[in-house]
Amino acid sequence: MRIAITDIPPLVMSSLRFSAAGLVLLAIARRRGAAWPSAKEWLAVAPIGTLLCLGGNGFTGIAEQTVSSGGAAVVCATMPLWTGVLAAISGERPSRREWLSLIVGFVGVVVLMGGPSLQGTPVHIFLVVLAPICWSLGSILARRVGRTANTSTLMSSAMQLIVGAAVLAIVAAARGDRVPLHASATSWLAVGYLFVFGSLIGFTAYNWLLRNARPVVATSYAYVNPVLAVLMGAAISGEALGVTTLIANVLIIGAIALALARRRP
Repeated sequence: MRIAITDIPPLVMSSLRFSAAGLVLLAIARRRGAAWPSAKEWLAVAPIGTLLCLGGNGFTGIAEQTVSSGGAAVVCATMPLWTGVLAAISGERPSRREWLSLIVGFVGVVVLMGGPSLQGTPVHIFLVVLAPICWSLGSILARRVGRTANTSTLMSSAMQLIVGAAVLAIVAAARGDRVPLHASATSWLAVGYLFVFGSLIGFTAYNWLLRNARPVVATSYAYVNPVLAVLMGAAISGEALGVTTLIANVLIIGAIALALARRRP
């Protein structure tokens, strides 16, 4: 995201990747025989798409204009913790083992990023703190709707992305953002990466998990993202990997193992 928004406004970037991914998923779902969603079904996913795409992703993109990617990564890693709290409020209380996995995973992310200070403009700091809360709330709503809806995971993902992209486009237009004609190939390649791996594959997999796994398991990916970001930074930009990277990986992998472990009868 940090590379993509170098030349492309963050909300425009998010709207482009989500609309493209949503239309592709919609075409695939229809090809597989899915019925066209009713107006009621579109309305049901509207708040979900808004919370996930604008609140969770769009706010993070705006914030990273002044907030460091390390600081944003640590704040966004609170998302599973928020999901655990909101799930408990909604009646799906995490077990003690799951709470332990959430805490260990978050500590692992803090160790990985070296505990970076959260610096940036006040508005951007507020947005990056609000982003994981919006994503968590959208996830809880998506889980509720997904477990009762008749739409497939592909169709549900497509609808959420299309609605989210439309909301992002409206807000971007209101802010005066436009698609830049001068954007570098590097920025467009970053958008392409986010379109394929973040939206087409990642978002669909996440939606499937929300329907078929407990919230703590579904949101555990948030602890893996910073690990991948650090490893990609080392591979692409030559950033050094220290002992803390190894320690953090052990903590994060241990946390995910705790989340995935099942109770014995």
